[in-house]
Amino acid sequence: MVTPDVLGEKMAGPAIRAWKIAEALSAEHEVVLLSTVACSRSSDRFSASFADKKAFVRAVDWAEIVIHQGEIMATQPSLSKSSVIKVADLYDPIHLEVIEQSRALDPDQQLLLWGATLQSVIIQIIRCDFFLCASPKQRDFYLGHLAARGRLNPATLGPDLSVDSLLAIVPFGIEENSPKKKRSVMRGVVPGITDDDYLLLWSGGIYNWFDPLTLLRAVARVVKEIPTTKLVFMGATHPNPNVPAMQMAQAARDLSLELGLTDKNVFFLEDWVPYEDRADYLLEADVAVSTHFAHIETEFSFRTRLLDCFWASLPVVASSGDSLSAAITEKGAGRIVAPEDERALAEALLELGRDREERGRCAARSGELAADYRWSIALAPLVEFCRNPYRAHDLSDKKVRNMVIATNGLKIRAGNGIFPLRARATNFFHLARRREFKTIKQRFAIHFSPYNSRESHRRRKADKVNRGL
Repeated sequence: MVTPDVLGEKMAGPAIRAWKIAEALSAEHEVVLLSTVACSRSSDRFSASFADKKAFVRAVDWAEIVIHQGEIMATQPSLSKSSVIKVADLYDPIHLEVIEQSRALDPDQQLLLWGATLQSVIIQIIRCDFFLCASPKQRDFYLGHLAARGRLNPATLGPDLSVDSLLAIVPFGIEENSPKKKRSVMRGVVPGITDDDYLLLWSGGIYNWFDPLTLLRAVARVVKEIPTTKLVFMGATHPNPNVPAMQMAQAARDLSLELGLTDKNVFFLEDWVPYEDRADYLLEADVAVSTHFAHIETEFSFRTRLLDCFWASLPVVASSGDSLSAAITEKGAGRIVAPEDERALAEALLELGRDREERGRCAARSGELAADYRWSIALAPLVEFCRNPYRAHDLSDKKVRNMVIATNGLKIRAGNGIFPLRARATNFFHLARRREFKTIKQRFAIHFSPYNSRESHRRRKADKVNRGL
């Protein structure tokens, strides 16, 4: 199991998911969990460590199955070359997320970073044997990817018209045990927050695809009616150094200051909350809040932060549009409002702030939702696949595999069908991380020009001769 996130005391969603997958599979298999960034956490059930390129190659050679997240396949060429069974965890649609994540860059730089991210997804779609997504909506999304890249073909659809043998819904999960409070972390600890306050909790990072600004304006309204309202933003600084600081995080701080709320009614906790301590924050809050924009990322996202709210039986007030907001509405576990509707958001927060009985009913229903997302249930399709692993039907058939590669405009080579796209995406990713956008732009023009053909190759070769290279 490989993650491009930090494994440690403080972990974000991808790392938590990777850890839980490793835990579940270790009951029946020998599991090695690797981070390509950093690892300071250990387990007595499986091996966990940081892996540089050499260690990664050794691990891939050892493994029978490699489950990976994010851009791992693009940044680790040895995985693409290997004949090991590959499982792509696509629960996080990074090629949509990166559009908002890179909004601070100039348009050319943003385009190039998005292009590199897209290529990393395409490589997985073409090369992997089994795929994981987080919801029925995501399943439709990735079926489109698979169809467009030739993976829904006679070989894959012949034995399985449902495509379940290729793509499985494996959502994020919830702890099996109920949360237990160990200590006070906000009330009576953070100056300005008391036991009697109406406490709202933003339980995650502030990313560009979220909308804390509408929430802050709504809180300014609520404070006029319920002066003891307090909003806490939990985890402002991401533990992964590869995740850049977001514009929206600074915009939220600026607006809070402008509204006169900072350190009076709004509090920003700078440090990322340790994974084992998150229950203390959830259990102290009265209501969880999560607001986002009406964005394509929202439609295909799976707001993992809301699952911990179900785990802690915490009422939720959130924006509509994602898959979990529908579950909250159906169950009556809180209030769902339209994106950027400041008035409706304020009314929802006021209603739950004034009516403790209704808040209690929402809390009970939120807790009922937790049963549907226990890790043991969520990971069942992956556990079953690892019991009886297999190569994808089309990738194990040389004729079909070569056809898939050819229809994607890629060169067919001997051995495992390695193609130039993998190397290009790998280079783009490393260059993008170093912000070498001029170099990327030059290479992008060469590799992805519509005239990238035998003729363009001849022209490039002639140009080298003319320059004496």
